[in-house]
Amino acid sequence: MTTIIDKPITTAPTTLTPPVRAVSVRDAVTQSFTMGYRGLLKIRHNPEQLFDVVLQPIIFTLMFTYIFGGAIAGNIHDYLPIIIPGILVQTVIVTSIVTGTQLREDMDKGVFDRFRSLPIARISPLAGALLADVVRYLIATTITFVVGIAMGWRPDALGVLGATLLVIVCSFAVSWIFALMGTLMKKASAVQGVSMLILFPLTFMSNAFVPPGTMPGWMQAFVKVNPVSHLVTAVRELTSNGHVGVHVLWSLIGAAVIIAIFAPLTVKSYMRNA
Repeated sequence: MTTIIDKPITTAPTTLTPPVRAVSVRDAVTQSFTMGYRGLLKIRHNPEQLFDVVLQPIIFTLMFTYIFGGAIAGNIHDYLPIIIPGILVQTVIVTSIVTGTQLREDMDKGVFDRFRSLPIARISPLAGALLADVVRYLIATTITFVVGIAMGWRPDALGVLGATLLVIVCSFAVSWIFALMGTLMKKASAVQGVSMLILFPLTFMSNAFVPPGTMPGWMQAFVKVNPVSHLVTAVRELTSNGHVGVHVLWSLIGAAVIIAIFAPLTVKSYMRNA
């Protein structure tokens, strides 16, 4: 008689995924600055990424000053206090487009897929990219001021520091808009193309380069409410005599509103798509 012995059914050992360690706020901040340093290393190994922030303010300042200076202000010297703040605002804000394009490129290359496997805060790669671009804004601002001073412009020293801080804060706020576009659009070229279509009307339909008094009435109405006009006027007042006027306040309020609206949207989109 055959005895059937029931053997216990064995299963393959189950590998338990270790619990993910919660990242503290302090660690998240530290990791964000580390990711920002990574962005600076990218510039170090690819210095051509600085061509726009180095060459654009030089070319635009020389070109606009010598082409429009005599026609608008009568001479180049009187036009410098008008054009330098306009070139500065245009250059730094256009530079903020790089935030969205590089973010999209990193997502396409799978860089953020590798970051997800690391025990770091999910937000740190995004925050690091935004922090690294602040250095680009500072470089563009410095070069614009240096070129203007070399051409004979004599701004207020303290006003230059205030204008630098104001422009960097406002450009950092605007970079959240392009970061959101970088997480939503499928290609970096699309981010750059759409961004240019938005920024060029904002910068040229402002008081950055010419007095709005010669513009059509409907365009003058737009210039008055254009946030770029407020920022340009604020920079002119600061660099001329260090005056902190209402335009500085409006620029800071606008920057705060942009961050309050677009930062949460960008983080949500980044968490979903990156």
